[in-house]
Amino acid sequence: MAFGQAEDPALSITPHLEAVEYPTTRELLVEAAEDSGAPVDIINVFKSLPQEDYASRRDVMRDLAEAARRFASGGLRDDDGVERDRRDIGKHVVESELGENRGHP
Repeated sequence: MAFGQAEDPALSITPHLEAVEYPTTRELLVEAAEDSGAPVDIINVFKSLPQEDYASRRDVMRDLAEAARRFASGGLRDDDGVERDRRDIGKHVVESELGENRGHP
């Protein structure tokens, strides 16, 4: 997932940062991304942001690298000291939509 120029627009995080008013929270960023149909990886990176509150878009941009690292690593401690396993974020949503058809044919 790229954060800069010359990237596939469908994989870009930046349009989702414009969809919220600042100050905002991690949860509102996640909700805005979900509402706009963002890919699961983008939603999961937002869920992996290290802080709960963000005063500006710039603050979110500053933490995106840390969020991507947290998401890639699985479980790291958040700013509240709780270790959360992020490897399967969104898995339950996908599997519940598939019902009994959970694997390759």
